[in-house]
Amino acid sequence: MHKVSLGTACLLFSILSLHAQSPLEKGLQSINRTSAEAIVEFLADDELQGREAGMHGSRVAARYIVSRLKQDGIRPLDENGYYQSFEACSKERQQRGRWQVHLDSVAILKQGTHRSLKMNNVLAYIPGRRSDEYVIIGAHFDHLGVDETLANDKIYNGADDNASGVSAVLQIAHAFILSGQKPLRNVIFAFWDGEEKGLLGSKYFVQHCPFLKQVKSYLNFDMIGRNNKPEQPQHVVYFYTAAHPTFGDWLKQDIARYNLQLQPDYRSWDNPVSGSDNASFALSGIPIIWYHTDGHPDYHQPSDHAASLNWEKIVEITKASFLNAWNLANESNY
Repeated sequence: MHKVSLGTACLLFSILSLHAQSPLEKGLQSINRTSAEAIVEFLADDELQGREAGMHGSRVAARYIVSRLKQDGIRPLDENGYYQSFEACSKERQQRGRWQVHLDSVAILKQGTHRSLKMNNVLAYIPGRRSDEYVIIGAHFDHLGVDETLANDKIYNGADDNASGVSAVLQIAHAFILSGQKPLRNVIFAFWDGEEKGLLGSKYFVQHCPFLKQVKSYLNFDMIGRNNKPEQPQHVVYFYTAAHPTFGDWLKQDIARYNLQLQPDYRSWDNPVSGSDNASFALSGIPIIWYHTDGHPDYHQPSDHAASLNWEKIVEITKASFLNAWNLANESNY
């Protein structure tokens, strides 16, 4: 009789356990603090100069995101590449006009003295079995840049706003790949430029998306690593379209099933058209989910640093939202 060592037996058990996992569980277990820290700390580093839209740091952030998507083998949404380039224009700054991305508005502004910014969304996707249906998972990667007139710390690093959200989207994309299962619907992973200047990237996408009527839902992240209630470290606001109460049911069920350490404030909106990039989609009648952990003293301040983030919360929110994304991508009806 051949004897099996204890080490070999443990290895075989681990392999069998891995194979016994469902695709969903394989993806869920890949989400971790180490990955979140690696992504956020890179994006919020001083070398990226606050990632202001149209500036060098924002372009570096976009290229970093593309490198992560390529590493996972996630293909670009457009056959020409991952970048969706667009231009925003505004009046000369003394006239205090808003930045515009609609082609008609841009054309009018270009007739006079105007400002111009060249930006790029980053768009990738995993093809689904239903080629005519889409879900989108997104977060903005730009922030406020640098203010050379500030004393001492001049860089708006934007760790919570919104490197934290980008980390969630990248980890969810990775989890879908590791699951090994082709989703029912096409899953788009979107990283928006120009949010801080007026939701510019998501507005441009919606205005030029040829399949917008086939988008079933949009899942958004904007600031998921802090809150203004230190006594409630598991606090998270969960916005969703009121016409889809099942979105709220999903989170409640998954928190119980997977023992997620979150205390959501469930907020259903009839028409969630404010706050973040979710507005661009809600205005087009697309159901949304948005994770947000409220403002805090470092919001839009140079002090929004990675060292202040609640990493456990980011991981738990990323796990919860991966489960949301899985439902959005695979549930036959909602």
